[in-house]
Amino acid sequence: METRRLEVLLELARHGSMRHVADLLGTTTSTVSQQLAALARETGTVLLEPDGRGVRLTPAGLRLAGHAEAILAAVRAAASELDADAEPVGTVRVAGFVTAVRTVLMPIMADLALSHPRVKVEVREHEPDEAFALLAAGSVDLALTYDYSLAPDDRGAAFDSVRLWSTPWGLGVPDRGAPAPDLTAPEVFAAYREHDWIGNSRNRADEDVLRLISSMADFEPRIRHQADSLELVEDLILAGMGIGLLPADSRPREGVVLIPLTRPAVRLRAYARTHRGNRNWPPLAAVLRHIERRRPAAAEGKARTS
Repeated sequence: METRRLEVLLELARHGSMRHVADLLGTTTSTVSQQLAALARETGTVLLEPDGRGVRLTPAGLRLAGHAEAILAAVRAAASELDADAEPVGTVRVAGFVTAVRTVLMPIMADLALSHPRVKVEVREHEPDEAFALLAAGSVDLALTYDYSLAPDDRGAAFDSVRLWSTPWGLGVPDRGAPAPDLTAPEVFAAYREHDWIGNSRNRADEDVLRLISSMADFEPRIRHQADSLELVEDLILAGMGIGLLPADSRPREGVVLIPLTRPAVRLRAYARTHRGNRNWPPLAAVLRHIERRRPAAAEGKARTS
């Protein structure tokens, strides 16, 4: 049903006169009559009956007018929420990996509370696969995700994206004689072809990078372990159980050596993802503005610390 026709019906229920409704809405009685006739055809219901020289609403017309009041109020509320200039009010649901939540989202919360006290944020810790699924399903409004330069995530093309930061990654190995410096990434991998390798239990991107560089060195890595926690990755390396990717800007524990990966380089890239067009929703727009203001500080280089 067209909201304009419902508005005409509601005003007739309130004022009882087509002339009054026409004057109120700045139109003619003929237009009012046509709108009501079209609404009757649309609903398949008789909405008007004669009343002396005028008309009145039938019982069905009165019931529809009651619904029209609620419908029009909901439409106005929705329009207000989508108005980019409106005062932000609402809850922004965020799914993201630990580092992005800690370094990008949490630091803005105090400023957000001061600038937009009626905006609330719900946080869910998720790796990119999970965050993308929640965003696609409409279960969250903002997804903080990452991919690697050697394993770009094409799912991001379906959403609006803001680049948060990019940081290099290296190969974490036991401190027992690292290979000579200035090797290419495939040459580094080739030096460890007989080792077991560590992937990520909640995101395939790490494993895709391992397999790609290994293929350049003409071998298939034995990905024996999967760990989401980088601390656990270091534990496995220290125990001599495997080797895996670690952020190059981190300081691994004693006993773990971080070998730079170049030619090709491996870089983690972090993003804020939203549904196309939804970033103008005032509460989400407020959160994104604060995130973008903080982005230069975050872009100095942050690792995935989940």
